[in-house]
Order: sequence, then structure tokens, then C-alpha cells
Amino acid sequence: MSSRIPWRARAATALLAVFAGIGAFAVPAPAVADSPPESLQSVTYHGYRIEVPAGWQVVDLAENPRACLRFDRPAVYLGEPADQNDCPAGVVGRAAGIVVEPITARSAGQATAATARTRSGKATAPNAASTNDTIQIAVEDAGVLVTAAHTPETESVVRSVLASAELTKGAERTELPRAAQRSDATPLAAAGPQPGSYVGKGFDACTAPSQAAMNAWQASSPYSAVGVYISGSFRGCAQPNLTASWVTSQTNNGWRLFPIDVGRQAPCTNYSLKMSTDPATAKSQGVTAAAGAITAASNLGIPAGSAIYSDIEAYASTASCKAAVLSYLSGWTERLHSSGYLSGFYSSAASGIKDAASEYNNSAYTRVDHLFYAWWNGAADTNTGSYVPSSYWSNHQRIHQYAGEVTESYGGYSINIDRDYLDVGNGTPPTPTCTGANLDFTAYTTVQNGSSGDRVKAAQCLLKAAGFDPGTPDGIFGPDTTTATRNFQTGKGLTADGAVGAKTWTALLSRGSAPTIQSGSTGEAVTRLQRALTAALGRTVSIDGVFGSGTAQAVRDYQSSRGLGADGIVGPATWGALQSGK
Repeated sequence: MSSRIPWRARAATALLAVFAGIGAFAVPAPAVADSPPESLQSVTYHGYRIEVPAGWQVVDLAENPRACLRFDRPAVYLGEPADQNDCPAGVVGRAAGIVVEPITARSAGQATAATARTRSGKATAPNAASTNDTIQIAVEDAGVLVTAAHTPETESVVRSVLASAELTKGAERTELPRAAQRSDATPLAAAGPQPGSYVGKGFDACTAPSQAAMNAWQASSPYSAVGVYISGSFRGCAQPNLTASWVTSQTNNGWRLFPIDVGRQAPCTNYSLKMSTDPATAKSQGVTAAAGAITAASNLGIPAGSAIYSDIEAYASTASCKAAVLSYLSGWTERLHSSGYLSGFYSSAASGIKDAASEYNNSAYTRVDHLFYAWWNGAADTNTGSYVPSSYWSNHQRIHQYAGEVTESYGGYSINIDRDYLDVGNGTPPTPTCTGANLDFTAYTTVQNGSSGDRVKAAQCLLKAAGFDPGTPDGIFGPDTTTATRNFQTGKGLTADGAVGAKTWTALLSRGSAPTIQSGSTGEAVTRLQRALTAALGRTVSIDGVFGSGTAQAVRDYQSSRGLGADGIVGPATWGALQSGK
């Protein structure tokens, strides 16, 4: 990716220049585009009509099924994306874009707790939540799901477009399916931490390939790992296939995923979204980026213990630029570690990676766990040449992007990719932290909007550690805590009622590593177990970090009541049930 910086810089020029440079074209039925006077054009799909700037491109996916849904230039995409697309691997940057697609079983998988539901869409638009600079609205009376991408600079333009929405006579109602409410439903989740332990070839593409393409490539390509862009305000492509179901299917089929976030770029570039030159501010921006990435990972079922890679494109390094980048990465790493994730860093070997290596032993910066470096030398290995000493990040901590922007075809499915070689390991996931709050109670009673006290503060701290930020843990259960709770519940497949009851307490308290423990075990995992059992069973289990006879009996009671083998040993099945809120 970073080797093509000149092309990308042109794609990320000032907003007005981008808007002016794109022309609209007429879209045949069922999508209709005509040009009201002056600066707006009316676009209609499935009875949902919006007014967009006249310079925006309008793409009918029924007529152009392989079109790439890209946001680095302002556009509206209408219809269902096809199984194949013509996305260049190297799209980075964002202007503005809107996707209007029918509500189907596939598209419904993109919805999260942040997805607004409305009739016309107009009334909801001004207040709809934006996550990773993306607003999503299900307009059920038209049967469409609207996904709108923006930057901080273009958010007002995008919200104005959404606020212009109205329904025409062609609108037909389709409800967005609600998440399954069964208490015994198994949440969708990756098969384990990603990418886990793997040595071999992989690839990354701008948009997650369809299930059909992934199946075809699994059968005949040399690749077993795929880079997916899960988050970031600067992602250049839409991700219509990337859902928790997709993640579960790929990892169950043996694919390894390496999740990527594309956020703020180095301050010494021409990108429109840059980190601050002030190191303290840059570090704070890294924390914010990591929190968004953790939320995205949790919604997709990518668990703690996984590595998430921050994509910072090539830059011409200076002392101040280097300090900003490494400060940003320090905040990125520390926030990921606080929720039990590993931190990764993608950049050009000649700029960002070289800068990180030069400060490898500098305690002023928090070192990232994994390197993902662009060095297009064609060698499928993890040699870093003169850019990084061989002793740095040498314990299965490297991904080498060794070739870029090549199109390959397997089983009839063509994808433009960057080629990667991975030598990665599970590592030791940092223990999620929750300081400043008492987590030990004899009972975990339900707390909800309007509640206050120590249990609320504990719930807020646990939500924050899980990547669902309720704000500063202050012991007051307000709207932000309600939203964070609903997002966490949605990610776990629980009823998203915004109240922290027994199931939500159980899932929150048991989060973290899942070692096999039994009678005689001691330590932090036992403490988490005892707290979770207290919540799950509705009775007091002594919280002392020692797996004694009382804990063993509580484990057997829990296992028996949940249909598990009641052997008193806490292994993957018991941890999985607890962490699912059962």
C-alpha cells in the first residue's frame, strides 16, 4: 500500500477539489437521477429519494455490478453489491459516500446497535450516531439500508443529504430483522484470536471478498490469511460483506484474519485526515482510534488476544512527524492493551517502520507488538533488510507486504490484492485492566439508566475495558452508558436492552484470557471466574482468587444448569458459555 503514495495523495486532495472533479451520470431504472436547478441532483431508489450535490457520481449496481464501492471520491451507490468487484487494493482516503441497498438477510448483517431505524429517514438523520465516521439508517418503510461515510469535514454535507430524504409512491416496507432473542443462541464469533499462530502467505484487499470468492480462493489459491479493513475514519472502501457472520464463516473454514484500521495519517503528508503535531494530542488521537477499532472488532466477533494493525501510510519523515506518529502509536497500543488486544503497525518499511525501529528501546514510547511492513521486493519472507534489525520483533511478530496491486483469479473470482507473507504467533495477550473501581460484590444486581453507585462504576469500567466507551466511570448510569451497554450486548448476541443484568454482568466479568483452571488453581483468572459465577448463579461465591471447594461446587452447578459436562474443570466450553453471558 505505502509504495503507491503519489497516487493516493492525489486521491486525498482538498474536499472542494474532489467534489468539483467528479461528474454525475444518469442512472437507469430502478435508480433515477435527474438534475434540479443549480447544485443538487435528485436520486431515487426503492422509493427512497435524497438530494445530493450535483458533482457526486451516481452508480447503479444493477447496471454496473462489479463497481467498487469507494469513498475516496464522493458518490452514491444504489443496489446490491455483486460477488465480485473491481476495487483497487490501494484505495486509501475518504471524501464522502452513500450506499443505498435493499434490506435483505445479507445486508441486515451489517447492522449494529448504532444503526438507526426510521420510517422516512429524514427525522432521524440529524441525530443518528456516527461510528468510525459512518452513519447507518434502516429506512424500513422503503425497505432500504442506508450507509453514509464521511470525514469530520464532510459530516455536515452528508447529514444534509440524509435529512433531505423523502419517500415516493414506489416505497415498499421491509423491516430490518432484529437480533435473535433466544437466551441459548450462540453469538457469532471468530474461531479464536486473529491472526493467531500462522506462517505462510496471505493477501489484503480493499473490501472483504464475498463468501463465494473466499470459498473459491480457499480451494485453489496459495493463501490462507486475509487482511480486512475493520475500522477507521479513513477507510477508502465500503465493506458490504464484512459482518460477524462473515468472520465466523471464514475462521471456521480455516482462514486467518489480520484486522486493519485506517485512521489519522502522519502530519507531514497531504492527507485530509492527519494526527496532530503535538505529541500529547497525537497520543490521545491514537487512544480514540483504538477504542473505535476495539468496538468494531467486538461487533465482528474478533476477540481479545487478537492483533489489530494501524495503517499509517508512507511519509517523508522529520523529527516532529516521527514524534507524532510514535506518540499516536503509543496511545493506540496502550488502549488496545487495556482491553486485552495486541497492537500492530502497518507502514512503509522506509518511513514508519524504520522510525519505529529507531526508537525500539526508547521507553518514552510504548512499543507495538507486531510489524506489518510494505517493502515490495517480491520476496515472500519476513526479512526486513536494513530497515529493522533482525533481533527486533523477531518472535513471530511480522507481516511482510512483498508485492502490491496485482490481480489474481482462482475458481473464477478475480481480486486485486497486495501479497503478504506472515510469521505471527499468539503472543501473550495483555490482561484487560479496570483500575479505579471495586469489582468484587456479593451480588451483581441489575443497573440501568438512572442507577448510580459503585456497581454502576464497576459496569462502566468493565464496558470501557471491553472497548465500549461509556465515558469516564463516574458511577452515574446515563445515556452514554446505556449506548455502550447496548453495543456490548449486540456484540455478544444478548438482548440489547441497555441494562446490565445477570447475563451482561456474567459476560463482562468473565472477559479476558481463558486458561484451563480447576481445584488448586489461583490467580486473576480464578478471580474473574468467581465474580462471573456470582452473577450467573445469583448467589455469592467467595471472591478470593483461590479455586477451592466452594468454587468447584459453584462451577459444577453452573455447568449442570447450562448443559455442560459437570466436571468442575473450567475449560474452553465453560469459559465460552460465561463469556457469552449464559
